[in-house]
Amino acid sequence: MGEDTRRVWGTAVLGAAALLLVVATVALDLRNVDPPPAAELDAGWTAALSGLAQLIPGLLLLQRLPRHPIAWILTGSGLLWIVDGFASSWATYAIYTSPGLPGASAAYWFYSRFGAFLLLGLPLLILLFPDGRLPTARLWRWLSIVSLALTMLLPLLLLVAPMETLQRYHNAALPPEITQLSLDPFSIDLPYGVWEPLLRVAYTAVLVSLVVPFAVTVHRYRAAERERRAQIRWLMWAALIDMIVLIVPFENPPAVSAIMFGLAIALTSAAIVVAVTKHRLYDVDRLLSATFLYGVLAVLVVGVDLAVFAIAGGVLGERDAALVAIAVVAVLYAPLRSRLWKWVRRLVRGSREDPYATMSTLAERLESAADPDEQLQAVARTLAEAFRLPYVRVEIERSGGRLAIVEHGRASGPTHALPVGYRGEPVGRLVFCPGDGTALSERDQRLLGDLVRQAAAAARASELSTELQQGRSRLVAAREEERRRLRRDLHDSLGPSLGAVALRIETARNLAKSAPAEADRMLDQATTEVAAALADVRRLVYDLRPPSLDELGLVRAIEQQAERFRLGGLAVSVDAETLGPLPAGVEVAAYRIASEALTNVARHAEASRCDITLRVDGTALELSVSDDGVGIGEEVTAGVGMLSVRERAAELGGVCSVTCPASGGTVVRVTLPLDAVPEVVHG
Repeated sequence: MGEDTRRVWGTAVLGAAALLLVVATVALDLRNVDPPPAAELDAGWTAALSGLAQLIPGLLLLQRLPRHPIAWILTGSGLLWIVDGFASSWATYAIYTSPGLPGASAAYWFYSRFGAFLLLGLPLLILLFPDGRLPTARLWRWLSIVSLALTMLLPLLLLVAPMETLQRYHNAALPPEITQLSLDPFSIDLPYGVWEPLLRVAYTAVLVSLVVPFAVTVHRYRAAERERRAQIRWLMWAALIDMIVLIVPFENPPAVSAIMFGLAIALTSAAIVVAVTKHRLYDVDRLLSATFLYGVLAVLVVGVDLAVFAIAGGVLGERDAALVAIAVVAVLYAPLRSRLWKWVRRLVRGSREDPYATMSTLAERLESAADPDEQLQAVARTLAEAFRLPYVRVEIERSGGRLAIVEHGRASGPTHALPVGYRGEPVGRLVFCPGDGTALSERDQRLLGDLVRQAAAAARASELSTELQQGRSRLVAAREEERRRLRRDLHDSLGPSLGAVALRIETARNLAKSAPAEADRMLDQATTEVAAALADVRRLVYDLRPPSLDELGLVRAIEQQAERFRLGGLAVSVDAETLGPLPAGVEVAAYRIASEALTNVARHAEASRCDITLRVDGTALELSVSDDGVGIGEEVTAGVGMLSVRERAAELGGVCSVTCPASGGTVVRVTLPLDAVPEVVHG
């Protein structure tokens, strides 16, 4: 049998035995009669419940960390509480319910004497928390050792002090049924003058056992690193829970108080297990603030409720007080209390508790934003407020590869990143700092994703609207510039040329009879000038639309361009399927982009081969130009040619990317939507 198997069986047997002891304790309490108050015998199930609340976490921790001192302390303390509870129940049963049964003296002695060792569990846990070692600093280590020694003093004295001495010290007399028992098996017979100061010091030392561990914890927290501080904050959360429980009145009814005390011990033990195992360690930050606020609010609510009932009872009497108090609470105070709870939850959790309100706030801020950058700022601010995030950064890719970055707050720890998508395409990312490592729940992450998607859609829509307006302005400017160029070319080049031709022809007519040779020379010059004018017309026509597109089609026109570069030594291949009729604008853009890309390869790439691929994929034309050259360095800025390629693609709503694969060379990929320009050229 392996060590792990033995450990599992050992903890299982120990847990089963403890559970049987708890069941036996409860069974005895159900049959027991109430002992006299002077006997100081309590119902054993309360101690057994507290012991079980420590034993179960201790056994779980033993399975995970079998050699950790904290696991053994929790387990041992839980067993001691359970045995102490059983001893109390058996003592009551053997002394008062069924007198004469064996073990009455041993049970009462264990409960009244050995039970004092229960005081040792909490200080020992605090001093050894969270790594199972005392503080390393010499002063604090010696203070811890002295504190533990003082804590041990009272249990040790109670083991050997005579019962008569204890009765005299506490000025209390035990019932005769108990005085007849054998209660001093290990007592040391010393004068009362010796016992009295020893007991006084021992009871005073109990207070020291609580002060020193608290000071040690503060020292450890101040000197600890980030992870150790998170572990200590779990202990602080447990202490806060215990304080809230102590505020609750214990007198009436006692069963409720015992259950709440056991629940507080269970939560404390669970917090210790979480801290020691470092499971979801940083969730404690949100838990601490929420527990404090909810605890304060609960105390205020209970206090106001009690005050309303007390005032109503004092003014109207007990008969009508209940009805009046219920009416006041229902009509006036209940709505206020509900609003207080909502306010506290919003203070702790942010507006994420009300997703509709968060969405509404985001929509309102997006509508009031004047430009895309202000919208991103609104997104960052809304997310930070909704999820109580100290730092939010939104990164969105703009057209042309520009990255827009908006930040809100200041980073105070590790950050997490979530992708931002629009229509299935990544357009940026959201970076946030949860603050001291607190992780968002799955529900929070879903809400965060919904908010980011809505924000991405709004930001992209605003950006597209801005780009559309800018595109319209560029189109108008380009149209007017093109008209100006055509007017200038016609006026300054073609017009004077045609005027000069007309003048030469008229001069030749006048010289035809008197000087035929001179007239023939003039006509020859006119012919040359007409040829030049025709060349200008062809240039103007080519600038408007390459004639080869109408004469040969897109693929053969690109082939014709490629032939020019083949003559220069560049191997160019054109791979194209049957494209079918294409919009005129798409044809011109594809032809210009391919020509510009070929020119860049020949001038800058130092390549020996270039491959051009054209495909129609659904509603878009895909053009790819790749080479085996030197690629583009990171420090190289885009020139006029590449900017022209990007602009031509953007004019039609297309996408252009320029990449340098690991295998070398450069790849220019362009996607041009066919529905961007509806007109189609046939033939």
